[in-house]
Amino acid sequence: MNTCDSSKTKNDEEEKRLSDTLDKIKHKIIVLSGKGGVGKSTVAVNLAAALAEAGYSTGLMDVDIHGPSVPKLLGIEKIPLDNSKNMITPIQYSNNLKVMSIGSIMPDKDEPVIWRGPLKHNAIRQFIMDVEWGELDYLIVDSPPGTGDEPLSVCNLIKDPDGAVIVTTPQDVSLLDVRKSVTFCKRINLPVLGVVENMSGFQCPHCAGRIDIFKSGGGETMAADMGVPFLGRIPLDPAITAGGDNGEPFSIGEGDSIPAVNFKSVVQKIISKIERQP
Repeated sequence: MNTCDSSKTKNDEEEKRLSDTLDKIKHKIIVLSGKGGVGKSTVAVNLAAALAEAGYSTGLMDVDIHGPSVPKLLGIEKIPLDNSKNMITPIQYSNNLKVMSIGSIMPDKDEPVIWRGPLKHNAIRQFIMDVEWGELDYLIVDSPPGTGDEPLSVCNLIKDPDGAVIVTTPQDVSLLDVRKSVTFCKRINLPVLGVVENMSGFQCPHCAGRIDIFKSGGGETMAADMGVPFLGRIPLDPAITAGGDNGEPFSIGEGDSIPAVNFKSVVQKIISKIERQP
């Protein structure tokens, strides 16, 4: 067999593994934001955790190659991945939630990943085809900020995603960049499931008064302007910060809190939108 034939055979085998893996996953959701620091990973983690708690078999794939925060947010940063077999076994966070992140591969947590586009594309490809995801109801993909290599690779590799959840904060400086994420989705024909407005107001625990630290309503206005659904607001709350630092998703750990109640409403809207799709 010549080199060209050997290369073609390898590519065909990889395409089949990729296809076989994706065929076992019913729904794929990509969490995006054009702006860093808006709580995108927090939304992705809590979406995956809430779906798992609701009984859905769920996978969470962290493709933020340069700044993976999913292991910290779930408290699994010290649990190594098992790659002793031909396939990588994702970390089993709970009975219904499996997790894959480059943050679980790097031996030195302080070492940066200095990769260009092709290496990142190949890594994301392996995150799908070389990981034992098994049968999943949902795969949640946490993408890094922006509209570059990683989200493009995900959309190229996952041929039929159900759509994107786009995260923003209310202030104009965030909305300016997040609008580009909506346009990105439209350009590549990726459905927008909706916009989540994070850090939307703060309720004082002493006087119960509301303070709009980062303004409020900007995400909803932007969604209306761009003709995409608005999913809801998640307020600022110390419990969210504490949950992230302690590896305890607020959507399941703070069941009666205002952020948890609001987020569960967001999750139900997402489920309803996907279940209605043909």
